[in-house]
Amino acid sequence: MSVSKRINKIGVSPTMKVAAEAKQMQARGESVIDFSMGEPDFPTPPNVKEAAIRAIENNQTRYTLNQGTIELRTAISNKLKNENGLEYSPDEIIVSAGAKQSLYNTIQSLIYVDDEVIIPAPYWVSYPDMVSLADGQSVIVPTTEETGFKITPEQLKKAITPYTKILILCNPSNPTGSCYTRKELEAIAEIVEQNNFYVISDEIYEKIVFDNFEFVCFASLSDNIKKKTVTVNGLSKSYAMTGWRVGYAAGPEHIVNAINKIQSHSTSNASSVSQAASIEALNGSQNYVEMMRREYEKRRNYLYDELTSIKGVTCYKPEGAFFLFPNFKNYFHKSTHVFKIEHSFDLAMYLLYEVKVATVPGNAFGAEGYLRISYATSMENLKEGVERIKEALAKLE
Repeated sequence: MSVSKRINKIGVSPTMKVAAEAKQMQARGESVIDFSMGEPDFPTPPNVKEAAIRAIENNQTRYTLNQGTIELRTAISNKLKNENGLEYSPDEIIVSAGAKQSLYNTIQSLIYVDDEVIIPAPYWVSYPDMVSLADGQSVIVPTTEETGFKITPEQLKKAITPYTKILILCNPSNPTGSCYTRKELEAIAEIVEQNNFYVISDEIYEKIVFDNFEFVCFASLSDNIKKKTVTVNGLSKSYAMTGWRVGYAAGPEHIVNAINKIQSHSTSNASSVSQAASIEALNGSQNYVEMMRREYEKRRNYLYDELTSIKGVTCYKPEGAFFLFPNFKNYFHKSTHVFKIEHSFDLAMYLLYEVKVATVPGNAFGAEGYLRISYATSMENLKEGVERIKEALAKLE
């Protein structure tokens, strides 16, 4: 007896594989600088932790409504109204065990056999596999450094077929950190309205933007676009709450009801204690969030300057998230007496084993030639890691 055929369509998340290898090396006592994981290195804000403790002491440890507590969904509704100019009732919002589950459930709710999902590349690693698990078809549209790794209206038009059901937008982007301007989003919205398909707007890095960039929520562009959009967001990145597992989706009520059905037969509600903590995160002081954002901006500036000072390395300067996506193609077809670099996976493994720096190869994101480097780590680690990368690259001939 074998496992389901659908499992053979997918692999383990490449980011998790690299991180696991790095952690094994660290467990052996090796000094690994880990630039691979996409999670804040800051602790969860103190007021949020205190809210969780209060919830435990008040015995808020039972099942909640499958869709999430009314208190949390109301807090999310208020956040969307006050910060994004969007009116959603609590019935149009569902809380899940992380934004990843919100994305998965949304795709399962909308996609059936052979429906097509347009995914700009570089993309977050799980999008295509989620589509495969729903028996849909991913239509990958490569973008370039020259366009800021953003899909153009012309590319989008060419990718549309009679089977197109969804466009996935990751804004700000994982892995590139690029952000769409209002004008760029409006051009995409016009095409969406003309061709009548849905948009899943993954906005998990919404609060991590730099250089006074104005973040625009896609669903806020018009009432018609709102009807075609499911906005996915969560608490993990903005509030350093990755382990708390709280995400949410907001969209048309019939889609949220479908997501609710799926969730009722899988995980049911997100953690009751995490939901209580999330209410405080959304309703409480946002000073901690701004402190983290400012620190990420300092780190981005430092790392960008250092990487682009390396001969043969180019890099788009991102407007958001906490990743750089530098181009290392000029180091392909080079080697040491032990390693030969033919593609990004080779380079990532070379850096890991030669100088103990963990990165993620670009092919995991559908973009060969690049590495994703997370700067969600201390300045001390960034400085040491960059020096190690320079040392390793200097050895290649």
